[in-house]
Amino acid sequence: MTVLTDADLYLRGAETLLASREEYARGATGASVQRSPGVAAAVFPSEPEHAFYNNALLERDLATADRADAIDAMEAAYAVAGITRFAAWAYESDEPLRADLERRGYTLAEWTRARGMALNDIRLPRPEIELGPTDWFEYLRLLGVPPGFPAGADPAAFHVLVARVAGENVATAMAFDRGSDCGIYNVTTLECAEDAVTGFASTSEPVCGAGLRRRT
Repeated sequence: MTVLTDADLYLRGAETLLASREEYARGATGASVQRSPGVAAAVFPSEPEHAFYNNALLERDLATADRADAIDAMEAAYAVAGITRFAAWAYESDEPLRADLERRGYTLAEWTRARGMALNDIRLPRPEIELGPTDWFEYLRLLGVPPGFPAGADPAAFHVLVARVAGENVATAMAFDRGSDCGIYNVTTLECAEDAVTGFASTSEPVCGAGLRRRT
């Protein structure tokens, strides 16, 4: 069995994330994931996706000139599409890249955490959680996104789980497969049920990922 380093997991996870954005883009008006040296920009010019998916992933540890070129390419991609507000994702330890972005007027909006592991390494018992039908539209409702979001996405390209408490749907998660990698996104719990499904929403995401794959 191949042993993956943290760097390997990061790169695999980044490619799976971008592949999921490309899948969303196939069903959204005028959308695309534009890849340039050092950056991949998800460009969604139309609603309802416009409010959520305009973000770019910058490669880490680039040389000075390459960082500048990557940021220029990112800004050009959004300018051509008429998009004035977007997010630039930079690795937290890449201080030179963060400094370059700050010099251009970007400000910190939020921290996004990612983690990765081999599903074969899971040693925790699966949480005792009641699961409901894997319904795409119920998944969207629990996320709290606008109707028709994402407009033309193919539900068959994704795997969803819905968790229940006392017969009510209260939590959800979505997985996307790229080759042997599985990205788990949008793990969401309604505030009224956070204590009841903590195992689903926070401590056992990898276990839920395995469940997502088993049920589909």
